[in-house]
Amino acid sequence: MHLTTSRLILSTLKSEDWQLFRAVHEDHTTMTWVSEIPDEADLRQRFHERLAPWQTTSFHMLCLVARRRDNGEAIGLFGCSPEWAPYRQAEVGYMLLSRHCGQGFGSEALAALCEFLLRADFHKLKAMVIEGNWPSRRILEKNGFQLEGTLRDNYLLNGRWVNDWVLGRLNQEK
Repeated sequence: MHLTTSRLILSTLKSEDWQLFRAVHEDHTTMTWVSEIPDEADLRQRFHERLAPWQTTSFHMLCLVARRRDNGEAIGLFGCSPEWAPYRQAEVGYMLLSRHCGQGFGSEALAALCEFLLRADFHKLKAMVIEGNWPSRRILEKNGFQLEGTLRDNYLLNGRWVNDWVLGRLNQEK
């Protein structure tokens, strides 16, 4: 699978993308909003799970690598966890290497992913963002997501309970 934007190409994760996958998950700035940095065994297991072929009815995550079109540099990971039956929903997520944040890449890549998922007939896209992660929330809002609520003490992050913002986008074509 390949999705193309004016500055990016998003393609399915491949075995040769291990170094990027590892770098994103070891980026302290990025992981501040995601989880503790996973150990090597956990990280390898996650990586191998995401290599499986994907379709809308899959039970595993779609993982795409975002690369710059001008130089081929990998900048991060984008994907979704489908919940096709019976609700046709997908939870989207993304992790950029911190040196590529603040340049509009996140919003641009998410737009391509959302367009693909909505054309694939998903009824609703959703995302959860740790309360206070305003840059990530802005990326979602630029892509038509609306705040649906806050889940209090929903996630244990680095030994501290944090709230999650829940955002959603409906497929207006269906």
